[in-house]
Formats: sequence, structure tokens, C-alpha cells
Amino acid sequence: MIPLLQRYVMSDLLRVFALALSGLVVILVFVGVLGEALRSGLGPEQILQILPYIVPSLLPFAIPATLLLTVCVVYGRMGGDQEITACKAAGISVMSLIWPSLFFGGVLSVGTLILTDQFIPWARDKIQETVWLATEDIFLDTLRTNGHIVDPRTNISISVFAVQGRTLIKPTFRYRPAGGAVMTVEAERAGIDFDLERKEVVLKLQNAYFERGKNTGRMRTREQRFPIPDRDTKRKVPRDLTIMQLEDELLWLDQKREELDQTRLMATTLALSRGDFEAFFRPEFLHYQFQIDQHTDRYNKVRTEIHSRYALSCSCFFFALLGTPFSIWQSRRSFLMTFAFCFFPILMSYYPIIIGCITVCKSNGSVHPGAVMWIANGLLAIVGVWVLHRVRRN
Repeated sequence: MIPLLQRYVMSDLLRVFALALSGLVVILVFVGVLGEALRSGLGPEQILQILPYIVPSLLPFAIPATLLLTVCVVYGRMGGDQEITACKAAGISVMSLIWPSLFFGGVLSVGTLILTDQFIPWARDKIQETVWLATEDIFLDTLRTNGHIVDPRTNISISVFAVQGRTLIKPTFRYRPAGGAVMTVEAERAGIDFDLERKEVVLKLQNAYFERGKNTGRMRTREQRFPIPDRDTKRKVPRDLTIMQLEDELLWLDQKREELDQTRLMATTLALSRGDFEAFFRPEFLHYQFQIDQHTDRYNKVRTEIHSRYALSCSCFFFALLGTPFSIWQSRRSFLMTFAFCFFPILMSYYPIIIGCITVCKSNGSVHPGAVMWIANGLLAIVGVWVLHRVRRN
């Protein structure tokens, strides 16, 4: 009888969870898609292409709240319909009714961790790939519509008389390298192609005239390459890497910091042996500390990302541990009131604690994230066990 009852509870949990998660994801998808589209300048076709990859990025935020709503609905209804009282009268322990929720929370915790660690980095790479494939069309459409493009980050400006297919008519290119003279290139025509592997714009100029400072000249044909403006050419942020990649980077950063520290120590010893105290104030010596600080900052962020990923993923289990007995305890209320009384204290305490711990661990390397990232989950566990004890006793 008990396995049948647990299957009944689990089927209710799955049905309500699937319905609530679907509705929440639909709402969040429109916000996520709109934000990504506005940021990247994508059209409707590209938006539809990135839509399947945005959903995994939203699920880690939606799953814990949806699970909490689910247990409030299911166990609140069971308590309101006196099903739990009937089970107790039949000699069935209340823990037999709670185990499906805890098991479901544990499964969702593991699933959220896999989702955060494997699918989200893959999805973000796919979004970037889609954006890159659309870059050429966006570039040509902008030139066709506005007649010019200016990118202050690379000091490149392009203006054209017209755009015919992928050919620029009477284009003018201006480029100012750092600390150098402005280079201007005017051409009768220019074929354009995008090298996505090198992230470069390849221009095949015809009957071009160039001017750089006092140097001028003409050329019949010439191939010119320009870097495509890209925000992601720098090192990836930790959330876009898997845990295995993060751990490998931790080892590399630790090794680099040790090498820099050894090099600085040797330079210090050499300077002291020569009595060259001014060496400590030279840029090349101060650069050692600058590099060490940069690697340390990255090290703290990577290490925090690993531990926060585990802690946030396990929040599903602790939400179930607190929400399930609380819903039974408050079964005389409506499930929405129970959800509000349970969720808003979590919202006002759990997430601020998590955000505060992440901030402290990223900025202060002496605070180990493995010790503090579980504070919020520990508080949920304490309160959840206390409520569970009251439910079992009554």
C-alpha cells in the first residue's frame, strides 16, 4: 500500500511541476530572448535559432522556485483534503508521504548541477556561434541602411556609397592604430568576406588609393583584413566553463602565481645584492605584483564559481526539505498563502546570503568558498528539520 501511495504522491508532484515549470519558462523565455536580441542586434530568424539555447540558461533559476511551489500545491491540497490525516489514522507514517518530495528534490539537484555544468556552457557557445554566423548579415544590413559603421573600440570606421549584394561601392576605410597615424583607404569597389575562425573581415579592394600620414599610393587589387569587434575575445567568464575546465584553470593559475612569485623573489634578491633600491619602484618590478593580483582575482572567481555551482544546485533538495513539512503544517491555509509564507522569507534571506557569500569569496581570497557557500543551505536544513520534527510529532 505504501509504494502505491508514494507513486500517487510522485505522480502529483511530476504533473504539477511540469505544468508550473512550463508556464514559468515561457514567461522567462520572452524576457531572455528579448534581452539577448537587443544586446546582439539579432533579427527574427536568429532569435528563433537561439531560442532552444536560452532555455537551459533559465532553468537553474526557475527549477528551485517551481519545486517549492509544487510541494506547496501538492501537500497543501493533501492536507486540506484530510488525506494526510487519513493516512495517519491508517497507521502510515507521515515520512512515507514526504519521501517522494525529498527524492524528487535530490534528483532535481543532480539534474540542475549537470545542467549548469554541461548544458549551459554548451548553450552559450551555441548562442555565440549563431551570433557570429549572423554577424555578416548584420554588418551588411547596417552598411546598406546607414551607409557607415564606426567602432570606437578598434578605431575603425567604414562608409560606403552603396551596397550591392556583398560588394561595397566606393567604400572608404579609416583606421587609427594605437599611437600611429590615421590610415585612409578609398576604393572603387570592395568584395567582403568574413573569416569566422580568425574573426576577421576580409576586404578585396579594387582600384584602391591609400593615405597614411605623408605616405600615399595606389593599387589595383589588395586584400585587407580587419578584426571583427568582439566582446568575447578575452578569457571566458567562469560561468561559461565546465567544472573540469575550472579545476584545470585553478591548477594553471596556482602554477603561474608561484612562478611569478619566484621570479619576483629572484629580482628582489638581485636588486638587494647590488644595492639597487630604486629597482623596487620601476614599472617592470611593479608589474610582477600587478600580474599576481590579476591571477589571484581570477583564481578567487573561478574557485567561487565551482563551490557556488554545487551549493545553488543542491538548493532544490533543501527547498523540498523545508517546503514539504511546512505545507503539511500550514495545510489549513490556501496553497498560495503557504507558498508566500515559505517563499518570501527564503527570497529575503537565502538569496541575499548566497549573493553576499559569493561577493566576499570573490573579493577576499582568505575566505574559502567551500566553508561559506553552504551557510544558506545549512540554515534551510536547520529550519526544515525543525518543522519536520513538529509535523511528525503532531
